Amino acid sequence: MTFSQHVAVITSDEQALIVASDLADDFKRDSALRDRERRLPYPELEAFSRSGLWGISVPKAYGGAGVSNVTLAKVIALIAQADGSLGQIPQNHFYALEVLRVNGSQAQKQRLYAEVLAGQRFGNALAELGTKTAHDRITQLRRDGEGYRISGRKFYATGAIYAQRIPTSVVDENGVQQLAFVPRNSRGLTVIDDWSGFGQRTTGSGSVVFEDVYVTAEDVVPFQSAFERPTPVGPLAQILHAAIDTGIARAAYEDALHFVRSKTRPWIDATSDVATEDPHTLKSFGQLSIRLHAAEALLERAGEFLDRAQADTQADTVAAASIAVAEARAISTEISLAAGSTLFELAGSQATLAEHGLDRHWRNARVHTLHDPVRWKYHAVGNFYLNDEKPPLRGTI
Repeated sequence: MTFSQHVAVITSDEQALIVASDLADDFKRDSALRDRERRLPYPELEAFSRSGLWGISVPKAYGGAGVSNVTLAKVIALIAQADGSLGQIPQNHFYALEVLRVNGSQAQKQRLYAEVLAGQRFGNALAELGTKTAHDRITQLRRDGEGYRISGRKFYATGAIYAQRIPTSVVDENGVQQLAFVPRNSRGLTVIDDWSGFGQRTTGSGSVVFEDVYVTAEDVVPFQSAFERPTPVGPLAQILHAAIDTGIARAAYEDALHFVRSKTRPWIDATSDVATEDPHTLKSFGQLSIRLHAAEALLERAGEFLDRAQADTQADTVAAASIAVAEARAISTEISLAAGSTLFELAGSQATLAEHGLDRHWRNARVHTLHDPVRWKYHAVGNFYLNDEKPPLRGTI
């Protein structure tokens, strides 16, 4: 497994957005082909890493750009608009960096942040099958001399196949969850490319098996405690998901605009032979554009709330950030699915033709929005405004 040796240095929010926009133009070119053939994006990820974008959330004190969460979300949305899978792959990388920022020691931060700035990618091995709830973990971390051994199996490990380190949620001998930053080449660690989702096809979200894998004590960061007190870890995870869906929605919307502007539809009345004059089409685009602009505005607003929560972390600021992000997450779920569905309606049977790849936007949105139930976002938002109840402290809100 290689990683980028010559990594650009990004020093500002403005530079990050320019670089992301340029990369997105490149990534969009073959995105339909990669989806159709499930062509794993190794070259694209190398370019992504060399761009310096994977290090933009590293704090300035450790040599990173320390960009705002507004910028981080926009970067992810831009990449997801070009290729939904490429937009999702770094999600857990940035999530792990936030856990490191909140709970890591100074020595851990200095070492692991330096690896990221040198071009290393972090994947994830968090979710498990067969547990009582989605939040429970049974993968074991047991003491072995100066270090530890890990045994267990993970699934939906997005990005692990492309990573140089795989942050892994484990349960120690006291029943407390930790996050182990396991090197990808560790003996006994196996990444299995068994992801077969009908959307987000090239995220590499397969399985990871740990068979008595050794990890040093220096590579283990407290994890459970990030949810036992107010921290921005949960809303940081969720704003990235909202950004992915917003980017997918924008891609479907733009493809729908292009299709309708360049095609005629045989079922339009003979006195109006172009799709752009059909009142039903105009209504569809009116509804889509309003909801898409609302989603993009709420995403930016959520980033501002999250910035405040990181700068001044307390129960009230974290709760406000979580609710703002939940609002963005809810509407981004809706618009990504609606935009993909409307594209089907407007393009008709042509949307299903493999060479066009227009169906991938709905498939990508349908698969990614299943990550965590949006209905609980509405519940949390309603409870916050009606009953002044703060949302729970966890990674899904």
